[in-house]
Amino acid sequence: MKLTSTDLITVDPVIRPVFLQKDITVKALRLDKCDPIISGNKWFKLRYHLEEAIKTNKKSICTFGGPWSNHLVATAAACKKLGIRSTGYVRGEEPNPLSHTLETAAALGMELHFVPRNLYALQKLDKSTNPANYTIPEGGFGHMGAKGAATITQYFNEEEFSHVIAAVGTGTMLAGLAQSLKHAALIGITVLKGKEALEKAVKKLLSEDSCAWTMLEGYEWGGYAKHPANLLEYMNQLFNSTQIPTDIVYTAKLFYAVEQLASKDYFKKGSRLLLIHSGGLQGNQSLEKGKLCFPTPTA
Repeated sequence: MKLTSTDLITVDPVIRPVFLQKDITVKALRLDKCDPIISGNKWFKLRYHLEEAIKTNKKSICTFGGPWSNHLVATAAACKKLGIRSTGYVRGEEPNPLSHTLETAAALGMELHFVPRNLYALQKLDKSTNPANYTIPEGGFGHMGAKGAATITQYFNEEEFSHVIAAVGTGTMLAGLAQSLKHAALIGITVLKGKEALEKAVKKLLSEDSCAWTMLEGYEWGGYAKHPANLLEYMNQLFNSTQIPTDIVYTAKLFYAVEQLASKDYFKKGSRLLLIHSGGLQGNQSLEKGKLCFPTPTA
């Protein structure tokens, strides 16, 4: 199955003053390049779910997420390409107006249903047991998603890096990387509060032969999808110096965290870091026009 252009994925240098000062080499795995909407780790977490849905002749895929969920949009886009009906169950009351993320998902053909927060967990359980649908867990979480995320390591040479660093939302990508990496130290940067719960989620997906990993907190910028003005300023500054666009939910916080860690001598001199750019740039559509100096991909 080929829904994205994975041949466009590159490993790009990230040259920043603090990295030069600390004698650290940093590069980014540009998963965002494979597709403007089914981008980054979203495709990798979805790929085996989509294959299974086709194999079992499912005509409808349902999944779950919040009003800013890149996962919902990626699922909608993939289902449209495959000719499969998609349904998204959205946590919380219907916003007025819809978020740009939900507008995009709806434009791609996803049928949206809004579920009060107190009933959301029950709805997920009910839909996941409905044999008429193929159900993908929220954010692509689970063993199938981790299996897909494990294939991310095929797009870089691990021997070139001492550390691999990724943002953590559900923990699925981190678990997949932990299953696949052999030598590099793996670090996850949390983008939402609740490190202990995220660590439990990752451990739930891991086998005994996974690599060692560390999860670091303190770079959430107030919480999931929070984006104060100084984070946007950092995103513009980063783009102007590296030509790498980032998103407000995951990658901007990842890049910023690594710069801060480097400034505090977290990494030894001569370290070689690979940052996983997990895509999600379409989420920047929620920003007022002109806030960012680089374009936002659209469906």
